[in-house]
Amino acid sequence: MPPRNNPTARQVRLGTELRRMRERAGMKAGEAARLLGVSPMQMSHMETARLGVGRERLRALAAQYGCADVAYVDALAAMTGRRGPEWWEEFRDSVVPAALDLAALEWYAKGVQGLQTVHIPGLLQTSAYTRALFSYLSPDARLTELDAEVEFRRRRRVILERDAPTPYSAIVHEAALRVLVGGRDVAREQLDALLEQSERPGVTIRVIPFSAEGFAGMGYSMLYATGPVPQLDTVQIDHVHGSVFLDAEEQLAHYRDRWRTVERSALGPEETRDLIRRVAREL
Repeated sequence: MPPRNNPTARQVRLGTELRRMRERAGMKAGEAARLLGVSPMQMSHMETARLGVGRERLRALAAQYGCADVAYVDALAAMTGRRGPEWWEEFRDSVVPAALDLAALEWYAKGVQGLQTVHIPGLLQTSAYTRALFSYLSPDARLTELDAEVEFRRRRRVILERDAPTPYSAIVHEAALRVLVGGRDVAREQLDALLEQSERPGVTIRVIPFSAEGFAGMGYSMLYATGPVPQLDTVQIDHVHGSVFLDAEEQLAHYRDRWRTVERSALGPEETRDLIRRVAREL
């Protein structure tokens, strides 16, 4: 099988974990390749996700590295091999690869936490809000491109609506509630949708009010996806040039601390609903 040219973020993460497992064992790549019976180039391709790794080979590597963390190895084994069609593959020619990676991250996460200070989080956006947002940011986009972006974001909400919904917590600043993306009618519809979503099982929405003293996280935004084991947690952040996925241990610890810090400034769920209703009445 020829090496992959464009591995997904999930495939890259699996390769990264194989490298980390080897490094924790204090083993050089060449030595690991020799013990496994593959070439150094094949080992390099596996650790950079250019070659896939089957379950049997992954478990052989784990045994070779002396990894006794059964839950961790089982979680990695679940990431191997081919899967059936995944809904986001329908959009491969319509949205950027990072968006597909985000959809996959949310789909397989055991829990999702989202923080936004300027926009409504993507998982909670109405179609009208999403369309207005993309229309503003990409005024020259064709209608078919906008339609694809809107539908793709709507489909991401399936994790909140399926039979076993993914637990989801969102912290949003009051500024995001008051910015009139798309105008007053769109903003009012979005606030109504937030109230409706906040009543869903497993969904918690909290707002940081303008009145919160000491809050200084105006530029913060993040999505924290909990993996099947803590080592497989992932942080996704947006910046001006696109989307970034972070998974180093110190990075995960940093963003867990950041979430706890910001959380202290947020209202409780019921106080949040009261504030959303008040903002809606003022429109």
